[in-house]
Amino acid sequence: MKISGEKGRANSCGVRIHEKRLELGYSQNDLAIRLQLIGLNVTQKTISRIETGDRIVPDYELPYFARVLNVSVEYLLGLTSE
Repeated sequence: MKISGEKGRANSCGVRIHEKRLELGYSQNDLAIRLQLIGLNVTQKTISRIETGDRIVPDYELPYFARVLNVSVEYLLGLTSE
């Protein structure tokens, strides 16, 4: 059973993660490596599934993404515009 929210997505942050990743010029693999270097064990496939909305992003992972993408957790959740 797939858990889904808005527009059938399992997360609300995947679109913003995708946009910031591209803005920074990172491939999905680059992002996965940067996250691994600060302690979050994810792969390129994980990043892909997050960006397409097929994977839930647990709350404990959000600060890692925010740190690597140089944004706030609130931005990733769509609560702020930057």
